[in-house]
Amino acid sequence: MILEARDVGFRYPSGAPVLDGVSFGVTPGRSVALVGESAAGKTTLLRLLLGLRRPTSGSVLFQDAPLPTGHRAARDFRRHVQTVFQDPYSSLDPRQKVSRIVAEPLRALGFTDHAPRVSAALSAVGLPVDAADRYPHEFSGGQRQRIAIARAIAVEPTVLLADEPVSALDVTTKVRIIDLLAELRATRGLTLVLVSHDLAAVASLCDETVVLERGRVVEQGPTGAVLGSPQDAYTRRLIASIPRLP
Repeated sequence: MILEARDVGFRYPSGAPVLDGVSFGVTPGRSVALVGESAAGKTTLLRLLLGLRRPTSGSVLFQDAPLPTGHRAARDFRRHVQTVFQDPYSSLDPRQKVSRIVAEPLRALGFTDHAPRVSAALSAVGLPVDAADRYPHEFSGGQRQRIAIARAIAVEPTVLLADEPVSALDVTTKVRIIDLLAELRATRGLTLVLVSHDLAAVASLCDETVVLERGRVVEQGPTGAVLGSPQDAYTRRLIASIPRLP
């Protein structure tokens, strides 16, 4: 497994448990969806996978080793694991040009050849070369999400964690971003972990699906089986209640 949660639990100080006994793994080059209603623990789990928080119990592993805590080791982990956030309007600094936004992880990780990597990343997400010299407000929501994806892939990571990457977009733009993520998976061999309420996106992008209810895994397996023949009553209710793209 390239990324794995083993019996992970998490609770905030003086709070109820957010996650309890969560276990699943991601095989290199494959994709996994984390689905569930609001407050199911999906975003908290994603933060644990990113190393932004530490489990209260259990462990998160990257390449069969616990997530690093030292600065140098953490930088190496960030070189391999990047993220795309939900809202392309708030995740991009409006005061910076696109070239500097996309180069942000390159600077943080000590890369020196920023310009060619920024150009290659923008090209990979279908944006023109002159996009680098413009500001986020000059782009549509879908284009902004492409910029956010370009920033994530600029360091050529092996794992991409995406937190509701299409939820803030209109239907047509959602389809285009889903297609883009599928293309990047195929051409770059990316391992993808997707948090999403959009079951059409899950069905299009993900090989495996993990269903969370109130911080517990109630069902997991191949996406076709989980969405097509759900075994758990909660999964069946979830599929029946969530609007899906035709």
